[in-house]
Amino acid sequence: QVQLVEFGGASVQAGGSLRLSCAASGVNVGLRVCLAWFRQAPGKEREGIAAIDSDGSTDYADSVKGRFTISKDTAKNNIDLQMTDLTADDTAMYYCAAASRSIWSGCPGRRPSYTYWGRGTQVTVSA
Repeated sequence: QVQLVEFGGASVQAGGSLRLSCAASGVNVGLRVCLAWFRQAPGKEREGIAAIDSDGSTDYADSVKGRFTISKDTAKNNIDLQMTDLTADDTAMYYCAAASRSIWSGCPGRRPSYTYWGRGTQVTVSA
């Protein structure tokens, strides 16, 4: 049974930094697994902001490119999201997601076609 549990969400001031982690169980993040972080602000659709393929290649939404970094911690079996230079627009519930890598279509990237989802962790950025 795969479980994803996010943690690290907090209230921070604009310009600050935060590191989110997602603890995975029932799946080995170091193997053929697709991983991603999504976020959803009140009244808005869920947005894929960062994805990492099984080969380590990454993809970011323009809104976070250069400020956020997604990574895998294979020792802890975590998926991390380092966030810097935060703004009020980054306020949202943040979710991690995972899926087995398809031999036909690869990874979903930032599309929400993931099998497993965490319950989210709240990030609030005040101006």
